[in-house]
Amino acid sequence: MATDPVSGMQIDAMVSGAAYTCPMHPEIVRDAPGDCPICGMALVPIAGTGEGEADDSELRDLTRRLWIGVALSIPLVVLAMSPMVGLPDPFGLQPRTRGWVEFALGTPVVLWVGWPILRKFWFSLAHRALNMYSLIGLGVGLAYLFSLAAVLVPGWFPAEFREHDGAVGTYFEAAAVIVTLVMLGDVLQLRAMGQTSQAIRQLLKLAPNLAWRLRDDGTEEQVALDAVVVGDRLRVRPGEKVPVDGSVLEGTSRVDESMVTGEPVPVAKTAGDKVTGATVNANGSLVIRAERVGADTLLARIVHMVGEAQRTRAPIQRLADVIAAYFVQVVVAIAVVTALVWWFVGPEPRFAYAFLNAIAVLIIACPCAVGLATPISMTVAMGQGARTGILFRNAEAIERMRDIDTVVLDKTGTLTLGHPALTDFVVEGIPERDALAL
Repeated sequence: MATDPVSGMQIDAMVSGAAYTCPMHPEIVRDAPGDCPICGMALVPIAGTGEGEADDSELRDLTRRLWIGVALSIPLVVLAMSPMVGLPDPFGLQPRTRGWVEFALGTPVVLWVGWPILRKFWFSLAHRALNMYSLIGLGVGLAYLFSLAAVLVPGWFPAEFREHDGAVGTYFEAAAVIVTLVMLGDVLQLRAMGQTSQAIRQLLKLAPNLAWRLRDDGTEEQVALDAVVVGDRLRVRPGEKVPVDGSVLEGTSRVDESMVTGEPVPVAKTAGDKVTGATVNANGSLVIRAERVGADTLLARIVHMVGEAQRTRAPIQRLADVIAAYFVQVVVAIAVVTALVWWFVGPEPRFAYAFLNAIAVLIIACPCAVGLATPISMTVAMGQGARTGILFRNAEAIERMRDIDTVVLDKTGTLTLGHPALTDFVVEGIPERDALAL
């Protein structure tokens, strides 16, 4: 059972329906889609809370924005950087025309591709919760507005702001590249979370949807799994899955428990033995008493545990969060100090140097690595593990893996095919054919 510390709402993995959380602030839990009240990010479904099929609309939207950002940023960077590295302008444009072309390429990237980032920037200011998007939005916004003014009203700028060709320098390419890189990080994070959620949905599909319940008069009725309550007598026919955790009342059979134990050989079951939901009954008919249903079954607890692991924070993530919280304030202070130093002790033109260098600090110091690298690496690790059948109990386990020097495996199928196979047959003193017959 998880509790939202903001709303106090309790989330049960198998009972309360879908629940949604923020990738950057996992303490935020809501019972409906929406935006995080802290950073503005779209809430994503918590795996294992009945969200059904994944809604990848946000991932598709961000992917589309990313590719458009890449397509527009590449020619923008080539156009803007060629003169700075001593190469001739590949397009042969005049300085004034080049500025308009950069404006045409950079504006869609900043305003449309970067719209989700700008929304998060506004949320961080509105809620006074500074984060990496605060500094990214500030740096990108100042770079774009300065460049916009340089193109639209170049006469506002004194001669000190002009380059050797007479044009005012612009930062469209810097703003566009930053937006594209941050969008790439968001896409990678959503993809990794989707991989982990898909693995958990596959776990949920192991459980049957229906069960055969025995009435007091001995007749049977087929009911939905969520209608089964503790104490119900259920019949499990040959080849069917055990619907819930319970104990055998009547019958004998063998049950394939490989989904729990990894062992491929079915286990004999008779009256008094325990059975686990989602395991497969082999050749006999069993009557069981339901003892754990819904969120209390072993499968539901495994799913819930893995879903909670997605929202846990590794120690290094908590450190990164603390750093990011103060990083914005420190960088803004450094930008102010930079402007003051250039203003009072810098060479002429002092105002131009002070203004441009302060903006440069804000642009270059965007904390993409601090804010994205750690959560993305953790989420990607969970996603890659889920693709290969490895489910982490919490994020701290991923961080502690660096200290592992020995791995002990105790389940058939971890490194093998998961079922026994005859590889060699050696016999002495009797013909091989007779031995095989025996």
